[in-house]
Amino acid sequence: MTRAYSLAYLTCNGVDPVAAVGIAAEHGYNMVSFRLLPAGPGDSLFPLLTDDALLREVKAALRDTGVSMADAEMIRLNAKTRLEDFTPFLDRIADLGARHVLVAVDDPDHVRSQDNYTALCALLGTYNLTADLEFMPWTGVKDLAHARRMVETADHPAAAVLFDSLHFGRSTSTLEEFAALPPGLMNYVQICDGPVPYDPSDEELIRVARTARLIPGEGGIDLASIAGLIPEGMTISVEVPNHALAGTAGASEVARRALQATKELLGD
Repeated sequence: MTRAYSLAYLTCNGVDPVAAVGIAAEHGYNMVSFRLLPAGPGDSLFPLLTDDALLREVKAALRDTGVSMADAEMIRLNAKTRLEDFTPFLDRIADLGARHVLVAVDDPDHVRSQDNYTALCALLGTYNLTADLEFMPWTGVKDLAHARRMVETADHPAAAVLFDSLHFGRSTSTLEEFAALPPGLMNYVQICDGPVPYDPSDEELIRVARTARLIPGEGGIDLASIAGLIPEGMTISVEVPNHALAGTAGASEVARRALQATKELLGD
C-alpha cells in the first residue's frame, strides 16, 4: 500500500502558502497543511482565511501541482469556545479541499472539553472533515490514553487521535498504548525527532515543539520503535520546524531533508 506524505505547516513555518505548495511538489510530498487560525499568542499567519486573492492563488497552485490539502490548523477548545465562531474557518478549508482539522484542548474542565469536542465532531462531520485530537503534555489532554478516551466517548466517525512522535516522547504514554490503539482511530501521524535529554518545563516543551524539532535520526526519540507500530498505509505528516536550520539552509532544504529521513525511517 502506497503511503502518502504531507508537508506539515510548521516545517515551512514562515513561508507563504503558495511557496509551501511549490516546496511540497518539488520534493515529492503528496499533501500539504496550512494554518489559518493561530496556535497561540503572537502567532503570525498569512491571511489565507480572509484574503480571497491569496485563496485563489493557493487553489491554483494545488491544482497545477497535484498536491492536495491534508489538514488545517487549528481549533483550540477552551472555556469560552463557541463552535459557531469556527464557521468561516470551516467554510474556507472545505473550499481548499482539506480532509482533517487539528484540534487541541486548553480547557482543564474535562467534562466541558469532552462536550465541546463531541459537538465539534458532529459539526465537522457535516463538512466531511475529521477532528484530529492532538495530545500535548502542556495542554488539557496530556497523553495518548486521555485522547483515546475522548475520541471513543465522542463516538463519531469524525473523531480521531492525532499521534505526534515528539509529544509522545515527552509524555507518560507508552509504546504498548500506541500498539493497542485501533488503526481506525487515526487518520495521520506526525513524525519528527527531538533532543534527549530535554527540559520538561512547559515553556521549553513549547519552544522546541514550535521552533527546534530535529530531523528523524538526529535526536534521541525512539523513532524506530514508533515506526514499527504505525499502521501500513497511514498518512505521515512530516513536522520538523527548525528555525536555526531553516536560517542557514532554507525552508525548502529542511523540507527535503526531513522527508528523505522520514521515508528512510519507514522503509519507503
